[in-house]
Amino acid sequence: MTTSANEPELDSSPLWDSDTGRLRADSRRALVQLLRGPFLSAARHGHLWAALLNDETEIRSRLADSYLELVIDAESQLAFAKNVSAPDSDAPKVMRSHPLTFMDTAMLLHLRQQLLHSNGSERVIVGKDEVADQMQVYRGADDSDPAGFAKRINGSWTKMISHGILASTTTEDRFEISPVLRLIFGADEIAAVQAEYRRLAGR
Repeated sequence: MTTSANEPELDSSPLWDSDTGRLRADSRRALVQLLRGPFLSAARHGHLWAALLNDETEIRSRLADSYLELVIDAESQLAFAKNVSAPDSDAPKVMRSHPLTFMDTAMLLHLRQQLLHSNGSERVIVGKDEVADQMQVYRGADDSDPAGFAKRINGSWTKMISHGILASTTTEDRFEISPVLRLIFGADEIAAVQAEYRRLAGR
């Protein structure tokens, strides 16, 4: 099989009987990682990241066939798939969404802010206790259930770990904030959510 200089070098060799796929094995695995989520990164999936870049055009096409869009941040070496933004169509929502509680969103905003305060090239490491301290601002003055509030913080912290937003490090109880948080929210969305949270905190 021959390809032009602008086309990915696809492999027509079947990986199993009746296999009609054209992507090479690593590119297929990169596609699967994007579908599984929450993201693909060069740091965690080095060979898959290389495969993604090599076959980016074809992988984009495969995702588009499923109403998904590929987002790549070359600087952070991160990629993820999201539902297409097509307001004038009835495109189905393929990627599952995870409902966020008030505390989940507050914690996400705080972690993202910590990322933005870094220079972009450094790892941002946090501990549960320091994040929990920052969340106290969202505890109402009339909240007489500190144990329940702490439980909500613990639940959100656990969710950040299970969704890959926080990754364990070699130091016990210290976690790295995934750079993918820089890409999840746009500036307008952040401003709107922060304004509402300030209003609620003021109450």
